[in-house]
Amino acid sequence: MDLARTEVSREGTRPVKQAVRPARTARGSAARLGLMAVPVAFFAVFFAYPVAAIVARGLKIDGVWQLGRIGDVLAQPDVRHVLWFTTWQALASTGLTLLVALPGAYVFARFDFPGKQVLRAVVTVPFVLPTVVVGTAFLALVGRGGLFDELWGLRLDTTVWAILLAHVFFNYAVVVRTVGGLWSQLDPRQEEAARMLGASRTRAWRQVTLPALAPAVAAAALMVFLFTFTSFGVVQILGGPAFSTLEVEIYRQTSQVFDLSTAAVLTLIQFAAVVAVLAVHAWTVRRRETALRLVDAATTARRPRGAGQWALLAGVLGVIAVLLVLPLAVLVQRSLGASGFGYYRALTREDGGAFLVPPIEAIGNSLQYAVAATAIAVVIGALAATALTRRDAGRFVRGFDALLMLPLGVSAVTVGFGFLIALDEPPLDLRSSWILVPLAQALVGVPFVVRTMLPVLRAVDGRLREAAAVLGASPWRVWREVDLPMVRRALLVAAGFAFAVSLGEFGATVFIARPDNPTLPVAVARLLGRPGDMNYGQAMALSTILMLVCAVALVVLERLRTDRSGEF
Repeated sequence: MDLARTEVSREGTRPVKQAVRPARTARGSAARLGLMAVPVAFFAVFFAYPVAAIVARGLKIDGVWQLGRIGDVLAQPDVRHVLWFTTWQALASTGLTLLVALPGAYVFARFDFPGKQVLRAVVTVPFVLPTVVVGTAFLALVGRGGLFDELWGLRLDTTVWAILLAHVFFNYAVVVRTVGGLWSQLDPRQEEAARMLGASRTRAWRQVTLPALAPAVAAAALMVFLFTFTSFGVVQILGGPAFSTLEVEIYRQTSQVFDLSTAAVLTLIQFAAVVAVLAVHAWTVRRRETALRLVDAATTARRPRGAGQWALLAGVLGVIAVLLVLPLAVLVQRSLGASGFGYYRALTREDGGAFLVPPIEAIGNSLQYAVAATAIAVVIGALAATALTRRDAGRFVRGFDALLMLPLGVSAVTVGFGFLIALDEPPLDLRSSWILVPLAQALVGVPFVVRTMLPVLRAVDGRLREAAAVLGASPWRVWREVDLPMVRRALLVAAGFAFAVSLGEFGATVFIARPDNPTLPVAVARLLGRPGDMNYGQAMALSTILMLVCAVALVVLERLRTDRSGEF
């Protein structure tokens, strides 16, 4: 009798459990959609709307779409040359970066040596530097009156090599930290087992290690290609009139030629290319996450053995010294000049030319804008990352994930100019508001916040959230008391990345920063655009200040970083 009651009781509770589970799933879906509402609205208003506005302004005449204009623009020889050069230099930059950085990825993954963590921070400094600073550093190295010009009479700033080397400088850390992060977690015993079965060192690496690394190499290559395909600041400074990427050409068509039709077509072409690259990148990341079994990275690194490994370490250190450290050292040296701190003192004076205020005020402006942009990016990015936490998300949520990455590849010039065109009428008349610059900068910072927080949020045991919800906690209280304590450090790291990239944003800010409130990158570009040694020296001084601020932010990030795998 008791047994029968037990069975009846179990049978009676089963429908209740089945009913509760869909209810929880429905509440979870509703909560996720609620979290996504704010980021979706933010991207719709401040990204999709400005981009659509400038495209419509260029391709609509008297309310009629002129889609035939796309074929007309593509038929122009100059445009075809820009498309060819954009693609060619991106492929060349990607291949050269992999060639130079893969040995460094191996050294950081497999070798343990004194000063490794400091050197890791040094390697990462170029990645967080604004592109304007990178271009200025290489201008000081290979340009007129630069180090190469003084020593050997060699100038590279009028050749494509300056652009390629600057892109390698900028993206070296992408390969080292993305590929090296996975490499350090691959079990070396697999390759050792192949060696014991008679395979040579080369064959064991080619058939065991390389297939495991291939997704990470592909992901790093795609990210480098994306960054170089949309390159603006580096090409603008080093390329001159001889070389122009799509991003530079969009800027020229909008700000100099005022041909919005051509700019709109180029924007659509770049957008299509970026979407394709991001789709392939998402596929490689999913493959990488599901196909590998990893070990603790701390157990795979060891001291170099033998002359060959020590020579490899010395070679990588030499590359880092020449390719990464030397341009920044020359930048600092040029900022001092023959008069010591004369260029720095000149920043405090009004010149009545390029600036309505002393250039030194650009430092305070940039810091204020970056703080505001960081606050916006952290709020939007944290909400988006929380909504993306569940791995059983549907296609709509995965599409939302891809949407968050688009600002990294879509023309920042188009976004900036779109701000001026679209946000000029009530209730969104923001052209005269200071908040316009932080909004544009936050668009670039949000993807970094999401990518930093998402892995940590996914590592939180979901049963903790379910237990809190069963006990009656609201979704906000669950996040505050379960997720937040575990992701606090990741949130600080995300804020640091958002601050660094906001500080150096140039493509959109060059359009919307007011003359009486310039940012550091805009001030550097204006000074470089004026003749004279004093303007050149002041540009070097401002670039050095911007570099130091970004380096300090990176040092703080390294101290706060909780994930030692080396991922961004």
